[in-house]
Amino acid sequence: QLQFVESGGALVQPGGSLRLACTTSGFALDNFVVGWFRQAPGQEREGVSCVSGHGWPMTNSADSVKGRFTISRDNAKDTVYLQMSSLKPEDTAVYSCAVRFRPYAGTCALTKGQYDFWGQGTQVTVSS
Repeated sequence: QLQFVESGGALVQPGGSLRLACTTSGFALDNFVVGWFRQAPGQEREGVSCVSGHGWPMTNSADSVKGRFTISRDNAKDTVYLQMSSLKPEDTAVYSCAVRFRPYAGTCALTKGQYDFWGQGTQVTVSS
């Protein structure tokens, strides 16, 4: 049974940091593109960051998080992380990870239609 479990969401003050983790079971993560997305209430789901598979170190991030968020993967643990710093109230959202099983080459995309399997999400709230 395929599973994606996100963790690390919390209430944090503006300027603070969090690290989210996305761990899989039922399949090995290393060959696949993995992305982090977020959805705030009343808004569309948007791509945050993604990392390519097959050992390529290529990543891609939305302009709104560049310089603040970093995506990384630990294939030995089948886990992808999203390190978030300098958090802002507008970063408040449910953060979900997603995997693309279909073959893909080049820089990963931040378009939700490019992904095939999703986790349930973890809540991140940035507030004083």
